[in-house]
Amino acid sequence: MKRPRFHLAFPVDNLEEARRFYGEVIGCALGRSSDHWIDFDLHGHQIVAHLAPDECSPAQTGAVDGKQVPVRHFGLILGWEDWEALAERLRGAGIVFVIEPYVRFAGEAGEQGTYFVRDPAGNALEFKSFRDEAQIFAS
Repeated sequence: MKRPRFHLAFPVDNLEEARRFYGEVIGCALGRSSDHWIDFDLHGHQIVAHLAPDECSPAQTGAVDGKQVPVRHFGLILGWEDWEALAERLRGAGIVFVIEPYVRFAGEAGEQGTYFVRDPAGNALEFKSFRDEAQIFAS
C-alpha cells in the first residue's frame, strides 16, 4: 500500500437511499454489504454506511469564512476539474447544496474551492479543491 487509506463508518436511516446517493450520485463503487451496512469505495477510501436511524441527527454548524459550515462532516480533496465535474453531477441529480460551490479564503493562505451537500440521512459532505496543492496545509 503506497498511501494509507482511511476508513470511515457513519450512520444512515435507509440503506437503499444510501446506496443510490453514494453509488449513483457520488459515483462510489459498491463493496461488500449486508442487511445492516454497505461498503463504498470513495476514491480508494473505504466508507461504510451503517443502518442506525437513531444516530442520524443534523450536525451543528460553525462560522468559517462567513458561512455556517456543518461541524461534523467528511469528504474529499479533488483535482479542480474533478471538483467542478462532481458539482455538476450533483446539480444534475437535483442535490441541494448546503453551501454552494465558491472559493474560500480567496487570495489568502489555504485558498480553496469548496461546497457542502447532505446525504439522504443528513450526513454532511464537503468536497474541496486547491489550485495549488501546497496550500492544503498552509497557515
